[in-house]
Amino acid sequence: MDYHAAFKGLKVIDLTGGVAGPSCAMMLAQHGADVIKIETPHNGGDWSRILGKTYGDHSAFSIFGTMGKRALALDLKTEEGKEILWRLIEDADVFMEGFKPGTIDRYGFGYEAISKKVPGILYYSISGFGQTGPLAARPAMDPVLQAFIGIVTENKGEHDNHPHRIAISLIDMYSGLLGFQAISTSLYVRREQKVKQGRYLELSLMHGGAMLSVIRLIAQYLERGQAQRTSMPNGVFNTSDGQINITMVRPSDWKPFCECIDRMDLHDDPRFNTHKGRGDNLDELYTLIRPTIASRTTAWLSERLTARGIMNGRVNSYEEFLREEQVAATGIISWLAQPGVSELVPMPNIPGLPPLESGSARAHAPVVGEHTRDILAEHGYSVEQIEGLVGRKVVGVPA
Repeated sequence: MDYHAAFKGLKVIDLTGGVAGPSCAMMLAQHGADVIKIETPHNGGDWSRILGKTYGDHSAFSIFGTMGKRALALDLKTEEGKEILWRLIEDADVFMEGFKPGTIDRYGFGYEAISKKVPGILYYSISGFGQTGPLAARPAMDPVLQAFIGIVTENKGEHDNHPHRIAISLIDMYSGLLGFQAISTSLYVRREQKVKQGRYLELSLMHGGAMLSVIRLIAQYLERGQAQRTSMPNGVFNTSDGQINITMVRPSDWKPFCECIDRMDLHDDPRFNTHKGRGDNLDELYTLIRPTIASRTTAWLSERLTARGIMNGRVNSYEEFLREEQVAATGIISWLAQPGVSELVPMPNIPGLPPLESGSARAHAPVVGEHTRDILAEHGYSVEQIEGLVGRKVVGVPA
């Protein structure tokens, strides 16, 4: 077993779409598994390929979600398409699906059907609200689950006091990691303990979002929605040339903070010179410190805060983040060429693995059906058979 290819030799059939399922399968591919991504040859494949701005067959979502996989375009509404999928499943280790609950069973590829033919299969289902219950059939994406779980309620704008969703696909991405964890530990048990029995694994975005929010979920429940406010100034503050985040948790930070902003008068003020006093008068304290912070530059504040051990960070755009010296020094980003994209794409490297290299299989995001011919040939189809399937539109290949 190689640390850099722990899942080498494993075969994964990936019928998921969007972000959560594909990102989970992508992690398996990054760790060496042969992940075959199956998409419809019609309507552009995985719907994540058309989210936001598109670059040929890709969007920012699909570049990440397909990286390191091989792509097969297959029409499962045809009998020939189903026959092809059965042939692919015969020696597979993991089967992943992300259809609306009940749909995969109607295609004939539910867990019971597949486990009868491949008893050792690890079968993974990802959905919005789960496989059972009154909301199981309801479609859902990350913003819907952020609202449903309570994340949106907490994320109120400072200026409008209106709930807002968090722009990143945080529930999708976290659910992808949870799925990767569940599949990886199952693979470990099967490999190390020689377990031959398969397993059904199921995750919903609702469950993933609850896990992501667990600390706030517990706190808000126990405090009945009235979360205790910190007695230290925390948050994003305007500066003379931008914005800065300041985060303090220890009462001992109070004096150094006052020194930093040259406001020792606040340190000695009886309203603020105790932990309880700051908590009781926090709004008044903010009113006094915001103009002071706004009169200084971000760099001036950051230097003084850092020197006193107070956590802080300039509020960056993503592009500004990519230009930070610390990012370059740590090597966490690789710049990759991708099909359809006219410039190099910044991609965070996978922790524990070598840096991604442009042009390598690990760093390549395939277009729809890019590997259709190769995969079919590996599974016993002749050139004539493959071309016939292409002609009948049972399978798809790049234009």
